[in-house]
Amino acid sequence: MIICSYYAFMFTDGSTGPISIDNTLPYLLSFCTYFALNLLLVGIYFILEATENLVNFFKAIIKETTATYISTLVLSLVLVILMGPEELFGLTLFTCIAFLLSLAFKQHFNLFKEISEKANKDFLTGLNNHGYFKEILEKEVAIAKETDRPLSVVILDIDDFKKFNDLYGHIQGDHLLQEFGAILKTESDAANFIVARYGGEEFSIIMPNTNRKTAYSFMNELRKKVNDTYYNGVERLPYGCLSFSSGIAECEKETYNISELLNKADQAMYAAKNQGKNLVQIYNGHSEYSVHHSLSLEKELEEAEFQLKIFLSKDVYTYRHSKRVYQYAVDFSRMLNLSVHERKTLILGALVHDIGKIEIPREILNKKGKLEPHEWELMKKHVTYGKDIISTNKKLEDLIPLVELHHERYDGNGYPYGLAGKSIPKLARILCVIDSFDAMTTERPYQKTKTFHEAIHELRDCSGKQFDPQFIEPFIAMIKECDNSGDERKKELVGLIG
Repeated sequence: MIICSYYAFMFTDGSTGPISIDNTLPYLLSFCTYFALNLLLVGIYFILEATENLVNFFKAIIKETTATYISTLVLSLVLVILMGPEELFGLTLFTCIAFLLSLAFKQHFNLFKEISEKANKDFLTGLNNHGYFKEILEKEVAIAKETDRPLSVVILDIDDFKKFNDLYGHIQGDHLLQEFGAILKTESDAANFIVARYGGEEFSIIMPNTNRKTAYSFMNELRKKVNDTYYNGVERLPYGCLSFSSGIAECEKETYNISELLNKADQAMYAAKNQGKNLVQIYNGHSEYSVHHSLSLEKELEEAEFQLKIFLSKDVYTYRHSKRVYQYAVDFSRMLNLSVHERKTLILGALVHDIGKIEIPREILNKKGKLEPHEWELMKKHVTYGKDIISTNKKLEDLIPLVELHHERYDGNGYPYGLAGKSIPKLARILCVIDSFDAMTTERPYQKTKTFHEAIHELRDCSGKQFDPQFIEPFIAMIKECDNSGDERKKELVGLIG
């Protein structure tokens, strides 16, 4: 770095000797050369270690160390100036200043580290806190998707903790949380897992490079170890020992966000509770809790359907389209191998998938002819508007991926994010097929209606491009069955669609 800085200095006609204002540009260029090479060499280290994203590293180091480098440059200039008349005095002064600065930087760094740890740690147990846990999980989910490695998340809850608190008081309860947290940390650290206190008597574990079966084995061994470890007073609990119930969810390529992942782990944990506690449950979508959750979701949808009826006065086409897509979803979900929870989510999501169009101006919704580019850009925002509307009701959060992502394409050319393949949630991929088919086969202000035969040909032609291939033939089979069936309800559906 010093050699390259020297040549940069000489290349820009810098003159050696006493400090001169004429050398300002060579000084700056040689300094920049030193700085750039330093960043590059440290960056190469991180590339070889593969412990840090290089772009993020450069952003962080430039932001955090630029002031330090400039300070070093200024001190170097001071040293040269002072060493002119008084070499020994200048060198001594420079050394003292540099030493004091290094102490100040060290104290500042230690203080920053201490404050950061306090902000990220749970005060009672010393484990990662809820907020920091979610930050780590965001990063781990991103890594798992990029590298196609397995990742499992566990949420666990101490059984009958409230009863323990009632029997012995909150101070003893806090001691129990500390001891339980300690054994969790010991076991998790040994397996290179990340443990956190999720809240109250709930804890969570992130398991990188671990599939659900391995996670299940680990949690069962941990459960037995906790059962066999004596804690003062637990003999009065129902099981006569300390126990916990836990739920496991594995991150999949189509996992929408960490909220979805945590929600699945939470559902599995409640299923374990409902089955008698002291159990480990893997999320599979068939748990009793999922069914109850879906039923409550259906009740909450009454409010969303009421909002949907606004289309009756603003855009009758969108209202009728949503009702037809809803009916398609009812029939198609019967043909697919979906869990009860997935079926209900697909059906309810189909009903409200275009609710964001409430925010689109009437003149754009009802415009005859092709939309102008700026009008089309506004129209595409209906998925974001819909997400905002649905997000106001926490009980409808399972519908968010369907509302926001039903215009994503399998080949990655959709909107709003350009997701591709299985990075698009499964239910959103299914809804894309249903939504597109109805759009093709019904009258629209700016597009001619296709016949069923033409629309089926379009589905097959776009299989693997716009649509996930695995859902095309089953959907076509359903359409043909509806068209040929003597079932009155299906006849009514075909008549409504046509």
